[in-house]
Formats: sequence, structure tokens, C-alpha cells
Amino acid sequence: MAAARLALRGRPSSRPNPAVGAIIVNDGAVVGRGWTQPGGRPHAEAIALAQAGAAARGATAYVTLEPCAHRSDRGPACADLLLQAGIARLVTGCEDPDPRTAGRGLARLRDEGIATELVDLAFVRESLAGYLTRARFGRPHVTLKLALSLDGKIALPSLASRWITGDAARAHVHSRRARADAILVGGGTWRADKPRLDVRLPGLEGCSPEPVVLTSRAIDGVRTIATTQHIAELPDTLYLYIEGGGQTAASFLAADLVDRIDIYRAPILIGEGMPAIGDLGLADLAEAHGRWTVVERRNLGQDSYEGFARTR
Repeated sequence: MAAARLALRGRPSSRPNPAVGAIIVNDGAVVGRGWTQPGGRPHAEAIALAQAGAAARGATAYVTLEPCAHRSDRGPACADLLLQAGIARLVTGCEDPDPRTAGRGLARLRDEGIATELVDLAFVRESLAGYLTRARFGRPHVTLKLALSLDGKIALPSLASRWITGDAARAHVHSRRARADAILVGGGTWRADKPRLDVRLPGLEGCSPEPVVLTSRAIDGVRTIATTQHIAELPDTLYLYIEGGGQTAASFLAADLVDRIDIYRAPILIGEGMPAIGDLGLADLAEAHGRWTVVERRNLGQDSYEGFARTR
């Protein structure tokens, strides 16, 4: 878990490479730590091994993703670096789906007498969600964020929506934005609210995601896509964060393109107003069950936060 938490430090700057974490342990002590650097290089293993130095010999390396087996002009293969450093054991939480590695990194280490262990851990896969989703589905990992009242509304009938949640919840949203490569809203939300879609937490302003608008109209200076299916064409995007509105949320959900829903709920009642999600076209309640699993819950001031992962 420690390596997976380290990996978060590489998001989103490591794109297009996955954010990987690595820890080197020798005789019960951590001697090296690393995570993928901006632009994807150096890799986590290279950073951790450089920090460990001679202490890496005979040590155990914990790496969230299988060490790469392919050499490139950007750097050596991490499997080779681990061999050269004299690592005695490697533990990884996920095999690399990249066909240039895909088991070859582990095989190379085993062939040289290094003990290897592949442990399939949910929290490791979660730390690599964008990379694994891109490999499996050919699109970014999509998080849909909803800030709503107790009765499921995101705005008054007048469309006024500032602010439903309090300061703590909004700060949490900005921390989630800072982990995304791109942030998307619908054309109606863009025209009505003119949202900034940036990160306004001290020290994280440079992590603001690229704004994207779902609309058929061209918008000067902003990337637009005409349909939900076009998210596959967003370059170097592993994590897409969607913030509204109701019809945009419904279109992504109906197309089964949402991997996580983050719901922020304020202790207020609006009554007549704009619903959080438009019509999904369900014909039977049975179609709604078994699709979402609660993975996170917390209180944020007077508001509550829940994260739901798509069950696939």
C-alpha cells in the first residue's frame, strides 16, 4: 500500500506513462523510494534504486507495476536495472498489459534467479486505474463528480448552483481535479456557468487539468468533443474527470463509460430544481442493481462524500 500511495505523487505529471510507485527494503528498513517522474521518466524503480545505492544488493523491491522489459531511447529497462543492482526479490501488484513487457519483466528476473511474486491487490489496481482502463477499453478512466442536495438536485429551477456544498467539500473536489489529466463539462454548463475548471489549492495550481467541453459547437481556446465516444481520442489522457451537468452525466452513464462516481451531498433540500442525472432509459429496476460498489466514505464538514466504483 505504501508504494501505491507513493504512485499518487506521479499523477498527473507522469502521463502518458502510468504513475508507478517503488520501495526498496533491506533487512527491514526502507533504503529507497521512488515514483514516476514528469513526462514518464525516470521510472519509479530507477529513482528508488538510485536512492538505495549499494543497499539495494540483496534487498526486496516492492513495485506497483511489473518492471518494464523493453529498452528505449528514453531510458533502460527497469528489469535490467533491478538485476544490475543485485535485488534478491521482487514483489509487484500488477502485470503490465503493455505487449512490450506483459510478463517479460518478471520472466527476465526469474531467469536470473531473482525471486518474484505477483500479488493481485485491489488498491494497487486502483492506483493504476487510468493505465489499465486505457489498455483494456482504449479510453481514459472516467470519474463522474456530483454535488447535490439531500433530494438529489444540483441546482435551483433558475439553474443557480453556487454553492450547494461547503468549503471542505469543494477543497476535496479540487484535490480530485489535481489527479486528473482532463476535466469535462457539457456545453450547457459551460455556457451557463463559465466554470474555471482549474485547481485552486495552494501549491497545486500547476496541476489543473485540461478543460474539455462536450458540445457540437466550436469554442475558442477550449478542446471540444461532439459525443461521449470521442473521449478515446483525448491524447495522453489516462484520467478524465466529469463535472456536469445532468444530461452530460446521463449520457456517460447510459453509454457505460463511467468507472467511478464521486458524490458530495449537502444537508439541504431544494425541492423543485434540476436533477443530478437525466433519464437513463431504464426499463426495469433490475437493470440498476449490481452495478456500483461503495469504495470510500467520509464526512467533509457538514457535507458527506461517497465514492462508488463500477462493478465490471
